Amino acid sequence: MATGLVLAAWDLLGQDLALAHWFGSATGFAYRDHWLFSGLLHQGARRLAWTLQLCLVIAIWWPAGPLRRLPRRERIHLLVGTLVTILAIWLLKNRSLTSCPWELSEFGGRAAYVPHWNWGVTDGGEGLCFPAGHASAAFAFFTGYFWLRGRAPRGALVWLAVTVLAGTTIGLAQQVRGAHYMSHTLWTGWMSWVIAGSVYLLLEHTPVRRWFGSPARASHRP
Repeated sequence: MATGLVLAAWDLLGQDLALAHWFGSATGFAYRDHWLFSGLLHQGARRLAWTLQLCLVIAIWWPAGPLRRLPRRERIHLLVGTLVTILAIWLLKNRSLTSCPWELSEFGGRAAYVPHWNWGVTDGGEGLCFPAGHASAAFAFFTGYFWLRGRAPRGALVWLAVTVLAGTTIGLAQQVRGAHYMSHTLWTGWMSWVIAGSVYLLLEHTPVRRWFGSPARASHRP
């Protein structure tokens, strides 16, 4: 709740545009196509995220690291939670009329700034820019924390720290490129946390878990 209030305050104080002006001008964003921000931290990070998703699939049968502490049923649930989080963010993004910073007229585009919470109000641009899709590819791994914290607490904390660092790094790169506002990254992280936690509760602490297999016994070894 407190985090949501802080993010709302960021929006209300108009910090998105102020920060965007650090990197953009009337001629656009100088680092939009830079090899580090566009090549490595944008395209490269997306490929890495999907590679790690493939690793989660493989880990269902051949787990490594802290995932060995989870029974197979929970490793499947962890993968499902990650994919659901990505899908949920993607669906929200594809319903958004919010355009990216580089489309604003003050940065050489044709759109006018409209807060992303003004659902149904077009800004004159292409939209489809909120929440942050690439950041969600990292933040979706919040699911690992929820499933690991009871069986491998230390591994869960490391997993959480790496997830936050990766999502924030990708978000900052997109900010520098003019592809997203900072609030897009912050809200995407918050949404991903809520979605991942909700999926965890749904699959592990409600009758729905029966659809995905019986609860593992305490003596189970994957």
